Amino acid sequence: MTDATNATPESDPPAREKGLVIVNTGNGKGKTTAALGILLRAWGRDMRVGGVQFLKHENANYGELRALKQMGVLLTPMGDGFTWLSRDLDETQAKALHGWTLAQSLITSGDYDIFLLDEFTYTLKFGWLDVATVIEWLRANKPPMLHLIITGRDAPPALVEFADLVTEMREIKHPYREQGIKGQRGIEF
Repeated sequence: MTDATNATPESDPPAREKGLVIVNTGNGKGKTTAALGILLRAWGRDMRVGGVQFLKHENANYGELRALKQMGVLLTPMGDGFTWLSRDLDETQAKALHGWTLAQSLITSGDYDIFLLDEFTYTLKFGWLDVATVIEWLRANKPPMLHLIITGRDAPPALVEFADLVTEMREIKHPYREQGIKGQRGIEF
């Protein structure tokens, strides 16, 4: 570790500020939870936070949505539930694409310091949106100081490469699978 008092311009690059692209991916639990933790931390710093949830049902009333509403934070669910429960995948896709259109307008609005695209990787994995097109749009349109958090399993390699910070959640043990314990209020929803 370099002692800051002995650092030279040749040894340490100058620190700069930048709006980060953060990806939380992997098969383990905690991707959205970690993203919500960042939103909470930023809100506590008087930063403007919000986001779009791509798969959560548009009428969802989960604990995080209740808390964020009380805080005055808009996190908009745009889906019809998880794809494996969908009765009409065309409608699920249409809702997700509408969510992307909404997210684009909110990202470019100048109203946010941190913005969450929750479960967005699924729109890329299922081919509903083209990864390269999304990345090019972000390069061209994301405000330079906006922090953007993207969550979901199976983040495409191009998105991982584009991001500034990537965390992979890896499941080691899960109470549902190993013990048959159902999802718990306050933990899962």
